[in-house]
Amino acid sequence: MNSTVSPNVQRWRYALAGVVSAGLFFGVAELASVPFTRASSPLVAVGAWFIDITPPWLKDFAIAAFGTNDKLALFISMGIVALLAAALLGILARRASAFAAGLIILLAIALGTAVWSRAATGILDLVPTAAGAVAGILALNYTVRAAEATEGSNSSHTEHEVPRSSRREFLRAVSVTAAGAVLLGVGGRALSSVRNVASATREALQLPRAATPAAAVPAGAQINVDGMPQHVTPNAEFYRIDTALRVPEIDPKNWRLRIHGMVEEDLEIDFAELLAQPLIESRVTLACVSNPVGGELIGNAKWLGYPIRELLARARPLPEADMVLSTSHDGFTASTPLEALTDDRDALLAVGMNDEPLPLEHGFPVRMVVPGLYGYVSATKWVIDLEVTRFDQALAYWSTRGWSTHGPIKLSSRIDVPRAKATVSSEKLAIAGTAWAQHTGISKVEVRLDDGPWQQAELAEQDSVDTWRQFVLRVDSLAAGEHTATVRAYDREGRLQIEEPMSPAPNGATGWHRVSFTVK
Repeated sequence: MNSTVSPNVQRWRYALAGVVSAGLFFGVAELASVPFTRASSPLVAVGAWFIDITPPWLKDFAIAAFGTNDKLALFISMGIVALLAAALLGILARRASAFAAGLIILLAIALGTAVWSRAATGILDLVPTAAGAVAGILALNYTVRAAEATEGSNSSHTEHEVPRSSRREFLRAVSVTAAGAVLLGVGGRALSSVRNVASATREALQLPRAATPAAAVPAGAQINVDGMPQHVTPNAEFYRIDTALRVPEIDPKNWRLRIHGMVEEDLEIDFAELLAQPLIESRVTLACVSNPVGGELIGNAKWLGYPIRELLARARPLPEADMVLSTSHDGFTASTPLEALTDDRDALLAVGMNDEPLPLEHGFPVRMVVPGLYGYVSATKWVIDLEVTRFDQALAYWSTRGWSTHGPIKLSSRIDVPRAKATVSSEKLAIAGTAWAQHTGISKVEVRLDDGPWQQAELAEQDSVDTWRQFVLRVDSLAAGEHTATVRAYDREGRLQIEEPMSPAPNGATGWHRVSFTVK
C-alpha cells in the first residue's frame, strides 16, 4: 500500500535548499572580497565583531578550552549556527518565499554593518556582502522551486508517483549550487593568497644587520632533560593570541607609523626609514595574560628592532603624559605605561624574529615588544599608530572589557617534565620546568614532592632578566605509585611567587603549579 510523501522528507529537501543557498551567499562574497580589504569578507567581519563583544570570562573559557585554536573553534561554531539558520530559512521559504528573501536582505544589512564597523573599511567594502545577498536570494528561489516540483501536482501523490525527472532536477539544482559555493569560496581564498603582496615581500626581504647584536645564548641556558621546551622558541611553535580572525596583509611599502598626541612634535616614519635606524637584537620572553597557571601561552624569542624610546625622544612627550595608546592595522589598541617605553629596557618596534622577518601572524612588518608587560597592554602586532596620552583620558581594547590597564607580568613558574598524568620511570627521574620574572630575573626555584619539604632546584644559566629561566630537580629514588610535584619561584628582589590561586582576569593568573604523575 502506497503512502503519501513523508513531511520529513520534504522538510529535509527545503532545509538542504537553504543550506546550499547560504553556501553560495558566502562563496560569492568570499570571491568578491578579493579586490577589497580582508575585512570586506562578511564571515571575517562578523567573527571579528563577535570577538569585540566577547566578555572576558568567555574569552578565558575559549582560550582555556581551545588554546591557540580559539579562532578555529569560533569559525566552526559560526558554521554550525549558520547551517542551522540556513536550514530553517529554507523550510520557511517553502510557504513564504518573499519573507525568506526579506530575511536574507536583513542578514546582509547586519553583515554589512559588521563590515563597516571594521578599521580601514570603506563603502566599497560592502560590495561583497551585497553580491552575496543577491546570489543567495537567486539560489534560494532556484532550489526551492526545484524542491516544490518534487511534491507533485496534489497531495495524493506518493513518493514513487513523483516524476523521477523532478527528483533529478532537485538533486541537480542543489548539486550545482553546492559546487558553485565550494568553487567560489575556495577560489576566493586561493586568489587572495596569490595576491598577498605582504607574503611575497616578506620572503624576499633581507633585514639589515643589527648595530647592537644580542649576546650568544649562554651554554648552560638549556636544561638537558627530555621533554623540556627549547630556550629560544621556534617561530612555528610560538604562541599566537590576538583579535585578528584573518592575518592582516600589509605591504611594507605602504606601512607608516604615526606618533602624536601629547607630544611637542608629531612624528611619522615609514618602513625604509625604520630599517635605516641602528637596530638592536634582544631576547625577550612574551606572555599572554590569559595564560593559566602551568599554561603554554608564553614563548622566548630573539627580536630585531629599534628602541621605541628613541622615537619618543624625538617626539618629546609632555610631562603630564603617562601612557601610549598603540593601534594595530586591524583596530586593536593597547595601553602601555609611558615609563616602560622610555626607560632602559629593550622595548622595541620589532621587524625581525629569530633571525628572519616577522612572520605575518606575528605582526609583519612591524610589531611592539615590551619586556615585563603582558601582551594585551604592550605587544601590539601590525602596529601603525602610537598616541601619547594619559590613562585617565583613553582606554584600550581590553581595558574597556574589564581588564587591568597596566598589566605587569607576574612572577610565575611551571613544571614541564613530567607532564600531568604521565607515567615515568624511577630511574633518572627529573622534575624540570621554567620560571620567569621579566625585567627582574629569577634567583631561586623550589620543588616539593608530595607533601614533603621544599627542595632547591638547580637553575640553568640566566640568559637575561627579560627571559625565562629553566630549572631541574634530579630525584635519586621515588617509590612506585602516584605522586605530585609542586613548584614555586623567587625573583632577584627576594619576592616569592604568589600561592593563592587566581584566574587570569583581570590582570594575570597566580598560584603554584602542581602536577600529578605515576612512577612505575
